[in-house]
Amino acid sequence: MDIIIIYLFIFITGAAFGSFFNVCIWRIPLHQSIVSPRSKCPHCQQNIKPWHNIPIFSYIFLHGKCAYCGTKIKMNYLLVELLTPIIWMLLFWRFHNRFSWIFAKYIILYSVGLIIFFIDLYHKIIPDLLSLPLIIIGLGLSCISQIDLPFLSALAGAATGFFFFYLLALAVSHSLKREALGGGDIKFIAAIGAFIGIKGVLFTIFSSAAIALTVVLILKGEKSREIPYGPFLILGAFIHTIIGDWLLFIYFSLFF
Repeated sequence: MDIIIIYLFIFITGAAFGSFFNVCIWRIPLHQSIVSPRSKCPHCQQNIKPWHNIPIFSYIFLHGKCAYCGTKIKMNYLLVELLTPIIWMLLFWRFHNRFSWIFAKYIILYSVGLIIFFIDLYHKIIPDLLSLPLIIIGLGLSCISQIDLPFLSALAGAATGFFFFYLLALAVSHSLKREALGGGDIKFIAAIGAFIGIKGVLFTIFSSAAIALTVVLILKGEKSREIPYGPFLILGAFIHTIIGDWLLFIYFSLFF
């Protein structure tokens, strides 16, 4: 019973933070404050009442529409409010159903990562405001004795991700005669490396490439469509954190 209450607490807290993450996703690319003014309907500009802003439930009760003008609310608002607690609960399960520094560390990475996921998806940018502090936080947390990754490993992970992507960007851009990977991707993979180290960042690089290739093949009829890479990076990193060791064990067991 106690564990059910804990998971319920994580879900409610995660959904509340998911509502705030929606504010970040909407306002950061527009260079607006994330703490003021109050949220408004982007169509009719009416202030959203507190009871119209209850995570998940308000979207359901309002049938996905503005309470004032009836304009359809984008599904991504509900998606972020659902994904945040799901990610948090998976991380809590992964780290042995315990509140710990390691659990807090990955909550930070994948919460900011979720914001980056949707900003890059819709705006095709990864703001330095998010990726650069993430590098510092990842390196800083590695100095805590209870953390899974020591400082030098975190630094090596950040450097590996940065230089791998920097050299890849130079090579691909030279080959295609245009920019292939943005600076945001390079700084973001460095931030991921600071949290999950060399093994994790290499897993992220190759798994994200496999996921991206699959998506490109699915969308092969839309040749002119520009596909942001940030979402693949955070997805690859999350897969590594949750089941990466198991996947690597299965992979190597096929050959040895």
